[in-house]
This record gives sequence, C-alpha cells and structure tokens, in this order.
Amino acid sequence: MQNRTLLGILCLCLGVLVFSIQDALIKAVAGTYPVSQALLIRAVVALPILLFLVHRDVGLGALASPNWRFLATRSSILFISYCAYYLAIPALPIADAAALFFLAPLLIMTMAGPYLGERVPWQSLVAGAVGLLGVIVMVNPGAGIFEWAALLSLVSAFLYGFSQLMARKIGVTESATTMAFYQNAAYLVGAVAIGATFSATGFTHTGHPSLDFLMRPWVWPSLRNFLMMGACGVIAAVGMILLGQAYRLTPANKAATFEYTGLLWAPLWGFLFFTEIPDSGTVIGALLIVGAGIFALNVGGRSPQAAPANAAAD
Repeated sequence: MQNRTLLGILCLCLGVLVFSIQDALIKAVAGTYPVSQALLIRAVVALPILLFLVHRDVGLGALASPNWRFLATRSSILFISYCAYYLAIPALPIADAAALFFLAPLLIMTMAGPYLGERVPWQSLVAGAVGLLGVIVMVNPGAGIFEWAALLSLVSAFLYGFSQLMARKIGVTESATTMAFYQNAAYLVGAVAIGATFSATGFTHTGHPSLDFLMRPWVWPSLRNFLMMGACGVIAAVGMILLGQAYRLTPANKAATFEYTGLLWAPLWGFLFFTEIPDSGTVIGALLIVGAGIFALNVGGRSPQAAPANAAAD
C-alpha cells in the first residue's frame, strides 16, 4: 500500500511537469492558430502512441470496456476542462492561469468525501476556504480591471478535480492507458466539432485573445509550429497516463496536494519564454492556495480519519 502511494505521487509529479511544458507550447501558438487545430494535431499525434501503450499494457480488447459510458463521460469533462484552461492562457500570464487552476487539488480534497467516501477531516475544509481566499486575492474583483478569462481557469479547475475523482473511482477496474485513450478520443472528436461549428458560423474575430483562440479559422501551420503542436501530442500521451496512474494508486486527498508542484514550473516557463513576471497579487494568492493545500495534506497525514473508505481497492 505504501509503495503504491509513493509510486502514485511520483507519477503525479512527473505528469504535472510534463503538462506544464505543454502550457508554454500552447501559449506560443495561441496567437496564430485556433485551439481546435492545436487540440486536433495533438490528438492525432498521441493516438498511435496510446494505441501501442494500450496494446502493451492490457490489450486493445480492453477498449471495448463495459464501463465505456463512464469513461466517455469522464473524458468529455476533461476535454471541456483542458479546453477552458487553454483558452485562458492567451489572456493571462501562465503563472496566473496555473495558480488559479491549482484550486483543483483543494476541490479534489473537499469533494473526495461526498463522492468517494474518503474521510476528509474538517481542517481540510478550512484549508479549502483559505484556498478560495487566495483565488479572490489573485482575481482582485474590486480592482476595476477584471479579466473574465480568469473564470475559465476556475471552471477548468473544478471540472479537472471532478474528473480525477472519477479516475479514482473507476481505477479499480480500468487501466491508466485505457482512460488516457478515451480522453484522447474525446479531444479528437471535440476538436473537430469546435472547428466545424465556427467554420459554419463564420465567426472568426472578437478582439479578445481567448475568444479569438476559440473562433479563429484553421490555417496551414509552418513546420516549426506543427512540430510544437505535435509535441503536445507526445506530452499528452505521457502526461495523461502518468496522471491517470497517479489517481489509481493514491488516495485522492493525498495525491491532490502534489499537483502544486506545477506552480514551480509555470512561472519559470512564463519568465523564460514570454518575459512574464508575476505581480504581488499572484504571488500572495498562490502562496495562500499552496499553503492551504500543504496544511490539508499534513492534517490528513496525522489524522486516522484521512484513510480512504475504499482503501480495500488498493
């Protein structure tokens, strides 16, 4: 049990690092290409990799799972979550978008009780409230210059948190590679649907970077940009498996806190590639969110009630 938990935490930290690189790549192409094109190229590149990994792991027959409706629902939720997050990136510094998204671990901790039956101490709920305060500090709604794209990161965080609770629930019977394949399939179908919808409507430009990233027409990419979007497919294949495996092996209220390692990478990529420097509100808000999560983890580690009710599944 302890070895499984440690392996799950390692998978999660590596998965977060891998996905943080993708954020920088997506931001780099967001001013030229639509999100649907980036997601489609990513999904097409990831498809053969995932098919190979499923074949090696559990066999392609596992894709005809009796739980396919549950897997498809989770994958659709994840598609909406990541799409919302990607749409926030052109309008926000990477550090801001990432810090707001990292409300997700606190949401996972607070929802683990009602959804999974994992016993979460009341201190974790208090930590969730402190994390919410951190979000308010970051968004600063009274400043008169509210960027609504911040809400996209928050929506993404909520949906991502719920999808990982679903992974914990179904992980008893489904492999991480199977879950990753279904997730990639949702990206493939969703990207085509978004591209076709806005191509049919003719809406292409609004002046807001998030909406333009959503509505912009497809264009033939340069080799450099194609390779950048294609690299997202390799990253996605590896990252989805790592995160799916993490929540299969580790109780959700423990694994969630290690999502915060992403806040080590987001400001670094923003500074190195886009000369973005987080402001004081971002730093203070992020510290409140991270501090609340670490406090919640420590409370869970000391309390006998922190053990998940479905621990037998491990």
